[in-house]
Amino acid sequence: MAATLLEKQIAALKRMLNFNLPQTKATNAEPQWKVLIYDRFGQDIISPLLTVKELRDMGVTLHLTLHSDRDPIPDVPAIYFVMPTDDNIQRICRDFQNQLYESYYLNFISAISRQKLEDIAQAALQANAVQQVSKVFDQNLNFISLEDELFTLRHQDRDSISYYAISKGDVKDTEMEAIMDSIVDSLFSVFVTLSVVPIIRCPRGNAAEMVAEKLDKKLRKNLIDTRNSLFASDGVPGQFSFQRPLLVILDRNIDLATMLHHTWTYQALSHDVLDLKLNRVEIEEIIDEGPSANSPTRKPRTKKKTYDLSSKDKFWVSQKGNPFPEVAEAVQEELNAYRQEEGEVKKLKAALGLKGEDDAAISMLSDNTARLTSAVTSLPELLEKKRLIDMHMNIATALLDQIKARKLDSYFETEEKMMSKATLNKSLMDMISDPEAGKPEDKVRLFIIAMICGPPMSEAEIDQYCVALQAANCDISSVQYVRRWKSYSKLQAPASQYTGGGISSTSMFSGLLSKGSQFVMEGVKNLVVKGHNLPTTRIVDALMELKSLPDVEDYLYFDPKLLRADASSTPRNKSPFQEAYVFVVGGGNYIEFQNLMDYVRSKATPTMQKKIVYGCSDLVNAAQFLKQLSHLGQEMS
Repeated sequence: MAATLLEKQIAALKRMLNFNLPQTKATNAEPQWKVLIYDRFGQDIISPLLTVKELRDMGVTLHLTLHSDRDPIPDVPAIYFVMPTDDNIQRICRDFQNQLYESYYLNFISAISRQKLEDIAQAALQANAVQQVSKVFDQNLNFISLEDELFTLRHQDRDSISYYAISKGDVKDTEMEAIMDSIVDSLFSVFVTLSVVPIIRCPRGNAAEMVAEKLDKKLRKNLIDTRNSLFASDGVPGQFSFQRPLLVILDRNIDLATMLHHTWTYQALSHDVLDLKLNRVEIEEIIDEGPSANSPTRKPRTKKKTYDLSSKDKFWVSQKGNPFPEVAEAVQEELNAYRQEEGEVKKLKAALGLKGEDDAAISMLSDNTARLTSAVTSLPELLEKKRLIDMHMNIATALLDQIKARKLDSYFETEEKMMSKATLNKSLMDMISDPEAGKPEDKVRLFIIAMICGPPMSEAEIDQYCVALQAANCDISSVQYVRRWKSYSKLQAPASQYTGGGISSTSMFSGLLSKGSQFVMEGVKNLVVKGHNLPTTRIVDALMELKSLPDVEDYLYFDPKLLRADASSTPRNKSPFQEAYVFVVGGGNYIEFQNLMDYVRSKATPTMQKKIVYGCSDLVNAAQFLKQLSHLGQEMS
């Protein structure tokens, strides 16, 4: 298998931390000590990929943010990893003047302009630090890899490229240009890191088209300048060297419903309910103290605990796409297996504690020596296993509390039925007016999905529902925005857009209840989801398999390697694509990502494995997306 985007980004960072030299055994054994200086963008890029321990192993003794107060460390080289913004350049120039470090290795996350390079040179001359500036590099790493198949562009400053920023009514042309340029710069970094030039497809007449056009120009310009091209011809062009990958750029407006959908899989639930960000999740845990802890008058004390969910965690990798009930069952099984292993070790202790020199003890000792050796070697593994089980136990419990409190299973079931046009057990009006069911935002999400995917409603009906929503304490400005969006949108989600799906509710978590589980699952439905493709997945399938779907017939085609740019040029390739990058302008989420991964699995054959990588301008959960829609709605009124 060729290296994934995530592996290539890690390799690029490690090379940068080794002063942009390839790593050798010698440098790995005895790295040179150094200081790492990053800005907020650099921090977001590094934190999901390298742990503090890994940084230390590579010789990074200190890592500091660029704009913090830093003391001079005169005999140490400093590696900078920052965006080439005016503020950052000024601050670097101040560091030269204050002679903070022995030498400076400047690495810019995206390409620095000629003008700013000259500013740095000027400052280095004035501060008499020309000798100290050892290297200046464009790293082209302006994106955040979260998993092998998932990347996003921004985390901290993501409002500037959000759905709201692109869709607000008073957005100026210059602002829109800046947003598009910023997205294009990041996508360009992705393909420079992969060192492949993709074939680009996108719909007409929206932000996706602007991004595709600009990216095509930028790639083309870089390829024409062969001496400085970042796509070296001797580079191996990806896993399928005879075929280039497809890049599908989509606009968030093709499917707003999925962004608000209640979900049922582990990773997407963690994002929706616990706001999973940069592969970390934060949970409030109750700390009980002393006899007064249970008194009704006292509020329980809580502390926040952060957990890392990385691809090194086998349980997470295998379970993140599974429905929540299955995950709860798997955690329970892991716990039982761990207890059994722990029991073995305890038995050994007891056996070794035998008194006297009698034959029984001697024979037990000789039998147990081998077992003891294996127990000692497996102890660190056991402890790590225990830590991971505890972590997943706590996350699953936190999710379960929310599912029960907000009746998330009922919402999920109702929405799935709406999307697959099945009859509802409980009418929409009943769900909205039931004071027990969920938070106000859950009701608004449900109603917007009904507006987009359900049977058509008259204006009068929508007004009636709005009255009911307001009676249930809901802010309906987001509904007003979606109303207008529907009337404008040529994309009037056709009935065929949301297909299949459907749900079967199996008997209550029988497996869990019989095993004396830690999870109290009473009243939570065990929903089994039947696979179905979301709009994004259907479009990607049509473009990869070269199917003629009415949705994709007028999609534009760009090939930056062709000499003449011509968006209308007919697709040249006749064989289906094996590798695709799917990018959504205006935000994405884990539901869409998971749906694409399920699609890849369903298409896999023993000889051929398709590969899809999902990216989005930012990962937004439903609450954050609803807030953006509300802002848009308030601005309309």
